Amino acid sequence: MTRQILSLSAMLLSSTLIVSQASAETIRWARASDALTLDPHSQNQGPTHNFAHHVYETLMDRDVEGTLTPRLATSWAIKDGSPDTWVFTLREGVTFHDGAAFTAEDVVFSLDRARSEKSNMRQLHVDVAEVTAVDDYTVEVRMTGPSPLYPNNLTNTFIMDKDWSEANNVVEVQDYAAGEDNFAVRNTNGTGPYILQSREVDVRSVLTVNENHWADTAPAVTEIIYLPISDAATRVAALLSGEVDIVQDVPVQDIERLSGTDGIKIETGAENRVIYFGYKFGDEPLASSNVTDSNPFNNPLVREAMELAIDREAIQAVVMRGQSIPTGIPNPPFVAGWTPELDAYPAVDLDRARALLTEAGYPDGFSVTLDTPNNRYVNDEAISQAVVGMLGRIGINVTLASRPVAQHSPLVTSNETDFYMLGWGVPTFDSAYVFNDLVHSKEGSYGAYNGGLYSNPELDAMIKSLGTETDLEARAATVAEIWDVVKADRVLLPIHNQVLAYAMNDRITLPVHPENQPLMTSVTFAD
Repeated sequence: MTRQILSLSAMLLSSTLIVSQASAETIRWARASDALTLDPHSQNQGPTHNFAHHVYETLMDRDVEGTLTPRLATSWAIKDGSPDTWVFTLREGVTFHDGAAFTAEDVVFSLDRARSEKSNMRQLHVDVAEVTAVDDYTVEVRMTGPSPLYPNNLTNTFIMDKDWSEANNVVEVQDYAAGEDNFAVRNTNGTGPYILQSREVDVRSVLTVNENHWADTAPAVTEIIYLPISDAATRVAALLSGEVDIVQDVPVQDIERLSGTDGIKIETGAENRVIYFGYKFGDEPLASSNVTDSNPFNNPLVREAMELAIDREAIQAVVMRGQSIPTGIPNPPFVAGWTPELDAYPAVDLDRARALLTEAGYPDGFSVTLDTPNNRYVNDEAISQAVVGMLGRIGINVTLASRPVAQHSPLVTSNETDFYMLGWGVPTFDSAYVFNDLVHSKEGSYGAYNGGLYSNPELDAMIKSLGTETDLEARAATVAEIWDVVKADRVLLPIHNQVLAYAMNDRITLPVHPENQPLMTSVTFAD
């Protein structure tokens, strides 16, 4: 570990020497993990999207208040006389980084690519029937039925250059889980405010300002040096020494110290993200368990016992140092469908939990492996370690398997884990996004992150109906009914909603973004 930190420090020092000769508008931005890929439709994952938003653009975006704002689309509306069709008016005069003009054919290509079989974004477009270009700056998206909330699904669907994609053989999306590669994994051609200059995966990427960007105001930051630093102590040390300017993933144990450090300031805020645990459903025995004739997680009594063993408030106080919001539902308060009643969670009751395990047929408990990321969420591995200890108190013997998110995520999407931690943000601010990916049976465009293979055909039908339900009161009632079943079935084991902290040089201001996707275009500098 010492050798690794020394090597990393040398790399950072090299970056610092380069920056010292550059303009004052260079930002050295550190966070715990890198983008998984630069193929913009391959992975539906926060750090990956965050990086991509600097290079590529979407039709619309959300500001720090969560409001939809125009980006490559200047307006959008349901077509007169055709309630199942959305019309998007595109921004004129936009060019890709290679100078090619942005037109409607690029939007048609990108939306079709994003909803293709290999795309991890396809569930957002499951209700799309057809995308057509009316003219160079008008696109129509015909849905399978009226879909009043479809624009909410577009804030992380990036627009690629059709001609560039065809020329570089990246018409098909990278199959990340299968280990596929393509030209778009490390090369880009977007319309965004920054241009990729160099990339060393998991080490360093450099972006420079796009002088031909369409925005009226040029960003204050003209160069970004993006530094994935997985070790928390090294990230903080780099900030304190002045080797980096912004640390996006601040360890909770360092917030108070950094707040009192001259030259450093902390920005905090609630994130639109829930941290939860999932487990494998089905009749097959768990691969990692000592129980060989059944799957303990299939028994609702076991799932109830596990929830009664988890002390969310202890995790908040001890592991998170107060920087979390315990929850009883895998749905953040930002999201339509959340209610205080659903958010309630039971008090810890170890005696009752042990009795439930006995009633379920496991009086001596059982063993299982818990897969966790160690560089994705705030204190992710420490949270998992706490859960291991809490479940051990009722006889569930958990072995922890910790990995970087680049290795962890494919285990979930390929259903190769018995028990796992994951976090889920909701960029649509609508419960259907949770249901489509985490609750619906894994089939077609649905259930991409249903790592436990939960399946309920009645819920599936209700979830599908949300995409084209125009009566918003009826839709809200269906959402509430689905949540009642999800909570009663304990489909997932939610722990808390994440709270974010960004640390930065005090000459910099960067507000916390509710989706943890800050743009360096938002940075301002003190005079």
